[in-house]
Amino acid sequence: MVLALLVSGAVVVLVLLGLFVFGLRRRLIQRSGGTFDCSLRWDVPEHETDPSGKGWIYGVARYNGDRVEWFRVFSYAPRPRRLLERSAIEVLQRRTPQGEEELALLSDSLVLACRHGGTRLELAMSEDALTGFLAWLEAAPPGQRVNVA
Repeated sequence: MVLALLVSGAVVVLVLLGLFVFGLRRRLIQRSGGTFDCSLRWDVPEHETDPSGKGWIYGVARYNGDRVEWFRVFSYAPRPRRLLERSAIEVLQRRTPQGEEELALLSDSLVLACRHGGTRLELAMSEDALTGFLAWLEAAPPGQRVNVA
């Protein structure tokens, strides 16, 4: 009986510690400012006719100079999962979520189809975050190629 209580107590402490570290990581990411909620779908097929809700990963993006650092929300990793260089981002189109995507994304999200280098990706973010993202792209230093649809 005592052993069961000790094991149960240890499990509760570990779960609480994990949640604390999870929240602390999010705070540290947001501390430097310039963050926004941003779901990501990487390596999207070129001519997808019926977008599904599959492949979307919920995340937080942070502006850092001439790049956007993208972090998975449900991760303990201290480093960004993806780095998107401003000079390599080409905006292809913008659209509203369709079909099952409406269930996979936050309710006010808009989808931005992009190409980063040779990889096609989609970013889903709120309208305010989208406005800021496009303004950030257009504010590239002189001489940088910027393509914003």
